[in-house]
Amino acid sequence: MTDREQATRRILLHRLIWRWHFYAGLFCVPFVLILAITGAIYLFKPQVEAALDAPYAHLRLTGPVASPEAQALAAAGSLPGGRLKAYQLPQTPDQATQVIVRAGGQDVRVYLNPQTLEVLKTVPEKARFMAIAHDIHGELLMGRNGSILVELAGSWALVMVLTGLYLWWPREAQGLAGVLYPRLGGRLFWRDLHAVTGVWISGLALFLLLTALPWTQVWGQGFKALRTAAVPHALPADWPTAGAAAPDDPHADHEGMGGMAGMAGMKGMSGHDHIMRGDYAALNLIVPQAAQMNLAYPALVSPPGKHGRKASANWTVKSDAQNRPLRQEIAFDAQGWRLSRQTFADKPLVDRVVAVGVAAHEGQLFGLPNQLLGLVAALGMITLSVSGLVMWWTRRPEGRLGAPAILDDRRLSWGLGLLILAFAVFLPVLGASLVAVALVEQLILRWTPGVRTWLGLRPRSRAAS
Repeated sequence: MTDREQATRRILLHRLIWRWHFYAGLFCVPFVLILAITGAIYLFKPQVEAALDAPYAHLRLTGPVASPEAQALAAAGSLPGGRLKAYQLPQTPDQATQVIVRAGGQDVRVYLNPQTLEVLKTVPEKARFMAIAHDIHGELLMGRNGSILVELAGSWALVMVLTGLYLWWPREAQGLAGVLYPRLGGRLFWRDLHAVTGVWISGLALFLLLTALPWTQVWGQGFKALRTAAVPHALPADWPTAGAAAPDDPHADHEGMGGMAGMAGMKGMSGHDHIMRGDYAALNLIVPQAAQMNLAYPALVSPPGKHGRKASANWTVKSDAQNRPLRQEIAFDAQGWRLSRQTFADKPLVDRVVAVGVAAHEGQLFGLPNQLLGLVAALGMITLSVSGLVMWWTRRPEGRLGAPAILDDRRLSWGLGLLILAFAVFLPVLGASLVAVALVEQLILRWTPGVRTWLGLRPRSRAAS
């Protein structure tokens, strides 16, 4: 192959990858903006929730507090048909007790004065500020369909970042201007800002996109199936996938011995009511022990029943810390005897790897520096999106979308074809979208020359039609 032919092939490949980058970016930008903003908020979940709960963090208590059993009964009895879902260990002695109650088909967090048993606040779990941010980030408030859409956007965002790195690669650059720092002023500013920001945050962006995959609907469920096949005797995976409650989620389906206890409230105890009160009496034995274990906050005490996919006849004390390597789970019987204890080291290797990735993704693995790195990545993705939109809007030709035009109709090389196939297999939602695009082009766009021109596709020859 001559030098001229090699140069022509490089130009065609560059134009093709540029085209992939353009369409990936145009599709991803709205989702990237939403995910970056909600993700940046969620990074600071501990600080935000501490600020929101500040009015209930330091109560004026003048005497002894009520027993954990009485607190749980008061919280459950404050809502019609309420039953205990989880009792959260207070972080400080003067903090309001938080009890999660199942009532009316939803989980409600009840803030309780531990001395007077006065209900200070009730809020549905799904209505909490951080729960809303989480649901927007993972599902766009659209349930399973939204989670698949987010997974599709994340898959194409991977394509966008990788193709962007290829386009940025400084093949003929002279100096570092426009490569590692943007040139100020002029038309090149937005191009440089886009390219330089992309290269500086590409590693963080790829890490966030890859560590999000275990949570996704399609990829995540497939990964869990492989994990179960590889580690058949391990407990169910304890990371959530979008659209489904996590096995360790205190808000997942939980039916059990305490099912009607809340209805007893603080009424007189006799007959069946007395039995139901006995169900919660174990809290008086378990909570003092759990308080001495220095579990990472928040720590939840849950009654026997079904926790996600795990059914248990025992009481469970579990740290629900976002820094997942700090989590522990301890099982107690109704008499307060400790039966088992599971720590991070007891989990299968694949669970530990995912847990570390999840903790880092949420900004909780190594404290404030982790949060700040996540914030840098989020702000970088916002900068990429805005600068890309500005470049497209200012440079688009009149009457056309502005996609880089196809210069050649020749087939893809074997190497590039195999690379695309590998991406399609690794990211099934991406592969499905590629098939859909190919079908649309063959079955619809071939008959609409105006649309083909607007998209930058070459007009089909008469022979081809």
